[in-house]
Amino acid sequence: MDARSTIQAGKAILGIEFGSTRIKGVLIDEENKPIAQGSHEWENKLVDGLWSYSIEDIWAGIQDCYADLRANVQKLYGVEIESLAALGISAMMHGYMAFDKNQNILAPFRTWRNTNTARAAKELSELFVYNIPLRWSISHVYQAILDGEAHVKDIDFLTTLAGYVHWQLTGRRVLGVGDASGMIPVDPKTKDYDRTMVEKFDKLIAPRNLGWKLLDILPESIPAGADAGCLTVEGAKKLDVSGHLKPGVPLCPPEGDAGTGMVATNAVKQRTGNVSAGTSSFSMIVLEKELSKPYEVIDMVTTPDGSLVAMVHCNNCTSDLNGWVGLFREYQEALGVPVDMGVVFTKLFEAAGRGDADCGGLISYNYISGEPVTGFADGRPLFVRSATDRFNLANFMRSVLYATVGVLKVGNDILLKEEKIKVDRITGHGGLFKSTNVGQKILAAALNSPISVMETAGEGGAWGIALLGAYLVRNAKNLSLADWLDQEVFAGNTGVSVDPDPAEVEGFNAYIKNYMDTLPVEAAAVQYKK
Repeated sequence: MDARSTIQAGKAILGIEFGSTRIKGVLIDEENKPIAQGSHEWENKLVDGLWSYSIEDIWAGIQDCYADLRANVQKLYGVEIESLAALGISAMMHGYMAFDKNQNILAPFRTWRNTNTARAAKELSELFVYNIPLRWSISHVYQAILDGEAHVKDIDFLTTLAGYVHWQLTGRRVLGVGDASGMIPVDPKTKDYDRTMVEKFDKLIAPRNLGWKLLDILPESIPAGADAGCLTVEGAKKLDVSGHLKPGVPLCPPEGDAGTGMVATNAVKQRTGNVSAGTSSFSMIVLEKELSKPYEVIDMVTTPDGSLVAMVHCNNCTSDLNGWVGLFREYQEALGVPVDMGVVFTKLFEAAGRGDADCGGLISYNYISGEPVTGFADGRPLFVRSATDRFNLANFMRSVLYATVGVLKVGNDILLKEEKIKVDRITGHGGLFKSTNVGQKILAAALNSPISVMETAGEGGAWGIALLGAYLVRNAKNLSLADWLDQEVFAGNTGVSVDPDPAEVEGFNAYIKNYMDTLPVEAAAVQYKK
């Protein structure tokens, strides 16, 4: 069936993902291939010192994304979307969205980017004997309790952004197990919240008489392929303001962007991994067994089907890179030269590829916000060089690109060198891998590991959540998620692999030593910034 007929027959599947700077929708056909897309650009805002998106922006954004998708479908195929075979919602993980019994949000949405939860995360990590990151929902709610925020006693439902949107579309308070594992740790055996930790938390807050226990307010944790409800009449109106989309569409469990990244790169099986490099970056390695001990810089989450994953999450990745590229664009405009951003990115990435393996001594810190892996609660982008460093365009751009994965290397060195984790394949996806193969080669040098990139690397999480929608309704053979992806979607395709260049590995190691030794300069910049 061609794409037009697939859409007309209501057999297309839609995945929508809320990224940090863009909401993207991808429509796939019966062969799981993208056939249309839509998007909406948005930005977080500082509200009372915390990074947030408003409820109004969430709904205006998804509605504009869907309208853009409709326009794309009409332009390409001349038809209207009346029905879908399935729908999936994904979003940036973690954070804090608390609602009262009347579905009113009790505090502005606090995103993963906030680092105000240090005390809560430290106390919970000690209580659970398990690393609890600053951005996890349990850290946010406990910090609100510690800070004596009045709204806490009124919490009726606590969820993530994906869980919130799914709830409004279906009426169901559920969350995919991968996203749920970013609220409070999940037991891989039960695919549900770790009951021992839940009991410890309830005991911890009991003297405060808040009127609720943790399981009273959390969404139900469910694995990929489970029934997660259907699009209601109200939900259809919220998504498609034109009124064409009919209710009754089944939805897959809502997932976080980490889970959809694993799906989009076929990295759900043990001994596989992926690196997502966009506004933030994170690596996910599916483990064969538990780590030997907790590490403050390594988060333990799960795949969308509940397997244990070691995650290294970095708050900053390409934002500072994009800022520098924007500066070069302005220079071109000042010269009166026509600007094609694709060409600008490609030329600058190619220049970086010609740079010295150690960047000639140049160092970049891309800390738009704080970076917990290196111990920064706040950040300031910074470029550092000495008079004797080899300062040229190639080394400058290489240092900026190294910075995008530098912190990621710090965390992964623990997994690969100290814990000696075995990985058969790591796949990269996200904006860093779109221009030439320079980003791929730099990541290979950083991790000293072969890195694969697929043709679908640019599709990202929206395609990943669409695939989870397909897994819900098209898994006729009742396969596991990993086997279904292998057999029905990727069919043995592992992408184009790049091996690490020994000289570049050595150069990156020299760069990262300078980077770590010079961190006090970044700390001073943060301390004295206006």
